[in-house]
Amino acid sequence: MWTEVVCGAVVFPGLFHGFRRVLQSVFTHWTQADVVSVSERLVSAIHASLATAAGMTVVTSCRDVMTDSHWLVNGFVLFGAPYMANDIYAMYLSHYHTQRVKGHMSTYRRHSFQTMKEFLIREWMLVLHHVVLLLVFLPITLFFRRGLGDFFIGCFFITEFSTPFISIGKILIQVKLSDGKVHRINGIFVLLSFFTCRILLFPFMYWMYGHHAGISLHRVASIYPCTLLLKKANRLYLKQMGNSCKDRSKTD
Repeated sequence: MWTEVVCGAVVFPGLFHGFRRVLQSVFTHWTQADVVSVSERLVSAIHASLATAAGMTVVTSCRDVMTDSHWLVNGFVLFGAPYMANDIYAMYLSHYHTQRVKGHMSTYRRHSFQTMKEFLIREWMLVLHHVVLLLVFLPITLFFRRGLGDFFIGCFFITEFSTPFISIGKILIQVKLSDGKVHRINGIFVLLSFFTCRILLFPFMYWMYGHHAGISLHRVASIYPCTLLLKKANRLYLKQMGNSCKDRSKTD
């Protein structure tokens, strides 16, 4: 158990600090805000890629969606737990250096309770998301499932498939490449991966559970209304369009 946690505690902070050093030495004209933000997103993309690979392995290995088990479920949950803590730290550093670049030197002269408070106010949803995964999802996965449902945990891992493309899109916007063909192609992958792995994946899970339990798909799907899935897709599309428009207005 502790082996996976220690590995995660070494890998993810090590990657974050390693990327910071490399980017600082290669892109000497970048600000600390650029370096920290890009490093955070690169680590996020790596974590999401590993989660997707683990999820695909689990899903393809489980024949019975309720009783079959795979060691990667608990193993990756433990391995990924330090990433959540490290990502909160990385998001705080990104916020801190971004505010300094924007000229808020009076508040962000040094790290303080006030700077942490401002970060929590601004990014409370992401912080809450990470804390809930650590304090709710992790204990449920490890201790309260009685070994059932590894298939569905694997499916939840696969929802991270769109995250690398989202991270790449943010990096391209940050380095002023949002008008290029690469950004447009990446945007297509964002929408396709999000639609496939964060929307269509849920009907697939419903169908698999309904097939296992011998009940119809529409009875299972009533648990999670489709309107919520459509709202998630719409928010992502508007966010992508908003980021592109914002970047163009800065360059004009």
